[in-house]
Amino acid sequence: MQLYHSVQIGELILEGNLFLAPVAGYSDRAFRSICIEQGANFTCTELVSSEALIRGPLCNEKNSMMALLRRADNEVRYGIQLFGADPEVMGKAAALLTPWKPSAIDINAGCPVPKVVKTGAGSALMKNPAHLGRIVEAVVRTAHASVGKSVPVTVKMRSGWDAESINYQECARIAVESGASMVSLHSRTRSQAYSGKSNWAHLADLVTRAPVPVTGSGDLFSPEDARRMLEETGCAAVMFARGAMGDPFIFTATKDLLTAGSYSAISGAAKIAAGFRQLLLLSADIGEGAACREMRKHFCAYTRGIPHGAEIRNCLVHAETITEYERILGIGNNPPFMRYSAC
Repeated sequence: MQLYHSVQIGELILEGNLFLAPVAGYSDRAFRSICIEQGANFTCTELVSSEALIRGPLCNEKNSMMALLRRADNEVRYGIQLFGADPEVMGKAAALLTPWKPSAIDINAGCPVPKVVKTGAGSALMKNPAHLGRIVEAVVRTAHASVGKSVPVTVKMRSGWDAESINYQECARIAVESGASMVSLHSRTRSQAYSGKSNWAHLADLVTRAPVPVTGSGDLFSPEDARRMLEETGCAAVMFARGAMGDPFIFTATKDLLTAGSYSAISGAAKIAAGFRQLLLLSADIGEGAACREMRKHFCAYTRGIPHGAEIRNCLVHAETITEYERILGIGNNPPFMRYSAC
């Protein structure tokens, strides 16, 4: 069985099956761009509030929603993920996506974060599968009418609300019957959030039941994890989330492992260079000061496991400018970090 292969989602054909999951606070277009450079076959925006989207005005460049929706320059294929609890609002929001020409529209039925769940959105949708179906129908109908009939609607969900309500089978069935062209399953419950282990048996089971591609997520932190998920579950694609944070090279490494049987280790210098490039891209989008503050958390991941990583992180928490980042990281003509006795 060929583990690395193309994926067809409705009329959308993707070259490979290594996806970047939408992750709030992380998968902005700067990071997505870096992941695409490193081999991600499909990327998706952070979750976008349908309620906020229809309030607009989207013509205002200062609207934070604009930053969430924008396609990266190298993003040939990308999805926009919507969240909400009202079918009518979700439909109207989908209709507003026309200017961005997304390759797909994803419905979030898996986010466990309280501020999302308390609105009835995210994984709360799994408590009422019929209602989830109405949302999918509304998004499919308006998306096909406004954005284009070739734009598939997909759904990302969890195994269920808690251990006593495992209902991914029913939710996936209704989503597909309502028009979804792909289902992505993070096989944890909402009550688990990101703790414990994801149950890949749920993913393997769904693959045998769903007439559309099923993408797997959960506990993918290495190329070996991705290979094992593909082998054990038969899922059409893998979707990296936390495993890609600070390690966009996981896409290249996974492709190499799946196609050639091995991959090369990534140096600390390469990780630092990728993180710095992300900083420059983000700075162009949101301004230098905001980007420098936002990138502190990203560099916590980029410097994990590299020599002097702790010292670098301790200095970066105070960095406010790109010049400071260059000095601390040893970028350009700056000497290596450890030649500095203090930040």
